[in-house]
Amino acid sequence: MEESFVIYSERVVLPEAIGAFSITITKGKITAIKKGRQNLENLPFYDYTKLVIMPGIIDPHVHINEPGRTEWEGFDTGTTAAAAGGVTTLVDMPLNASPVTINTQELHNKLAATEGKLHINSGFWGGIVPSNTADLVPLAKAGVLGFKAFLTHSGIDEFPNVDEQTLCAAYEVLKGTNLPILAHCELTTGSYDQDLQQDPMSYAAYLKSRPKHWENNAVALMLKLAEKYQHPTHIVHLASADSLDTIRAAKKRGVPITVETCPHYLYFCAEDIPNADTRFKCAPPIRERANNELLWDALLDGTLDFIGSDHSPAPPAIKALDTGNLQKAWGGISGIQLTLSALWTKGQAYGLSLERLSMLLCQAPAQFIGFEDKKGKIAVGYDADFVIWSPEASFLVSLDTLQTKHKVSPYEGQKLTGVVEATIVNGNFVWTKEGLTSKNKGALLLK
Repeated sequence: MEESFVIYSERVVLPEAIGAFSITITKGKITAIKKGRQNLENLPFYDYTKLVIMPGIIDPHVHINEPGRTEWEGFDTGTTAAAAGGVTTLVDMPLNASPVTINTQELHNKLAATEGKLHINSGFWGGIVPSNTADLVPLAKAGVLGFKAFLTHSGIDEFPNVDEQTLCAAYEVLKGTNLPILAHCELTTGSYDQDLQQDPMSYAAYLKSRPKHWENNAVALMLKLAEKYQHPTHIVHLASADSLDTIRAAKKRGVPITVETCPHYLYFCAEDIPNADTRFKCAPPIRERANNELLWDALLDGTLDFIGSDHSPAPPAIKALDTGNLQKAWGGISGIQLTLSALWTKGQAYGLSLERLSMLLCQAPAQFIGFEDKKGKIAVGYDADFVIWSPEASFLVSLDTLQTKHKVSPYEGQKLTGVVEATIVNGNFVWTKEGLTSKNKGALLLK
């Protein structure tokens, strides 16, 4: 790869405008942005005239599962799939690796596991569990970007869920760090799985087994704690639209809260999900069309801050693909490669613009993870991370297009619009239509 080069397009997405610009990249940084088709330095010149050049996508919600469950995914395949989807930075969740990232020793093991396999940039979340309050500050000093907690069983016994008392202790010890506390919001009170026990292949029964009020009650708790402690708090993968007005009101009061949703909650609707198709199982579940229409409204009006894929792959046997048993199947969507395309495809009906898309996928998540001075924008001095893509081109999702370890996806057979032509990470062409072109060009992101 050249040390310096220029990329050009008529559709470069800058923070202040979309237009024709030439971008000079030197030693992995953006060193100049010139209006029009210019290359005054006579450097190697890449002309993407009709394609969109956008900041590289930042995905703050990814389960890579390495070390310990690398047969589920791993940094090599996970970051390859990310690069294929135009993602240049991800943040890895503290589970489902084994052991989970709840102390500095396991963080160091995680960092060691990335060696030679990191094709895009990666940061790391620490975990909050009932037993590790004393480990949180050391983890913060070791460089994690924030802390994730579950308010219900995580699906992994070594990452137990927290109660309000544990959360309060975490807020107390993390005062002054400004590192966000992230919460999986379901408070699982009562039993609603009787129908699922009788018919474990029924998607309607699975949806009924995880009711909206579980989410709503958990969101209300996190809003209360965020307001009490005035500490950055984040709701991951919001699926229930019932909480949107509460969130809007909290934001108006100045509560330090951010909220994400996921592409699968916006692309799919419960009414269209066939029975016994465990590829669609996730928690919280994909809900009804009327609910998801409200999520779209909130995404476009700013109530929802950004998108995270919640990429959570698992081997076919664990997904129970052979039996279609929704009660026993692992709950997780494999989708990091398709975030851009799924969002753009469905967003056309809602007036989703390139400017808003760039905010949702690039600028807002960069701010959330604390790298807004380096990433998420095309600006001089910023890291040279880009996705170059065609908003007009379409493709059919087939298993041979997927770069993840296991070719399991609810998007299989879907026609998506928005084709990634190239992904540049730290000034290196990492992905083109020919495949992975450079390996191990990602950087560790530690605070």
